[in-house]
Amino acid sequence: MTENILKTKSYEFSIKIVKLYQHLSQEKQEFILSKQLIRSWTSIWALVREAEFGQSRADFINKMSIALKEANETLYRLDILLETEYINKNEYTSLYYLWEEILKILVATIKTSKKKDGY
Repeated sequence: MTENILKTKSYEFSIKIVKLYQHLSQEKQEFILSKQLIRSWTSIWALVREAEFGQSRADFINKMSIALKEANETLYRLDILLETEYINKNEYTSLYYLWEEILKILVATIKTSKKKDGY
C-alpha cells in the first residue's frame, strides 16, 4: 500500500493545530480564533479522508476544492494570530511552510483530477 502524502501531511498539521489550540486556550486565554482555527483545519483532514471514498471523480474534486477553501481560511486565522501577537513569527513560519506544502498538494490533486475528466 502506498503512502498518501496529502493525508499524512494534513494529519501532521492537524496535530500541530490541536497543540496550538491547547496552548492558546490554556496559556493565552484566547478562545475564539483558536476554536475557529481548529474547526477550519481539522475539517480539511476530514475532507481529505472523505474524498478517498468519494462516490465519483466529481465528488472527489468537490471535497478537495472545499478543503482548499478551508486551507485558505486557516491561513487567514493564522495571519490574525500572528498580527495580534498570540503567536510569534517562528511559530507562524513553521506552520506556514507545512500549510504551503499541503496547499500545493491540494492544488495539484485538483488539477490532475480535472485533467482526467477533461476540464
